[in-house]
Amino acid sequence: MIAWDLFGRIAVGAALGGVIGYERDLHGRPAGLRTHMIVGLASATFMVVSTNFVYHQHFGHSDLVEVDASRIAASIVSGMGFLAGGAILRTGVTVQGLTTAAALWLVGAIGMAAGSGMFAEAVFVTAVGMLALTILRRLEDKDHSTQRHRVELSLDREASAAQLTSTLRELGLAVSTTAHERRTDDGAQTLTLDVRVPDAVPIERVLDALTAAPGVQRARVEHVT
Repeated sequence: MIAWDLFGRIAVGAALGGVIGYERDLHGRPAGLRTHMIVGLASATFMVVSTNFVYHQHFGHSDLVEVDASRIAASIVSGMGFLAGGAILRTGVTVQGLTTAAALWLVGAIGMAAGSGMFAEAVFVTAVGMLALTILRRLEDKDHSTQRHRVELSLDREASAAQLTSTLRELGLAVSTTAHERRTDDGAQTLTLDVRVPDAVPIERVLDALTAAPGVQRARVEHVT
């Protein structure tokens, strides 16, 4: 017998996971539509297997069989935490991917709800998740008057990292050093900084100040979302 009800549960889990993934894809996150859809598909499938596999084992009516259907579900929660952890990236003092990791964990829960046949709950959680990812992101307590950038500098042996940091702070930038490397053969240096640039300060002005400083061979400024 073809279990259309079980197919429907898996399809709903994959579709609702795709809804969350589509929002992540729109914002250019590494884990996007396909990843979230597959997570929803997998978690829904695990739940379907957890709740129905015993009926496919052809046990007799007189067989004494004890099944703990919660064991697979518990493993899904642990596995989703491991998978979501892989979406978190750290560069210096900057941590990225926390929201995407939480979204993956959420999709796992949505898939489990759909796989259990709790369609109304799965749809409701998806709607609340989309609300948090789209509407509430605009209300987060962020300093909207500044933009975060990563500054990478190639310096000769005579350049002073402290002087460069002071130059940026004189422009009104908040600066923190994330990496400072010096080669042993020729003394060349590589300096990486995390900076917050006020909207009133053009990036061209920052680049002009850096390239005019003694010992700077190359300057690169990258916007960090």
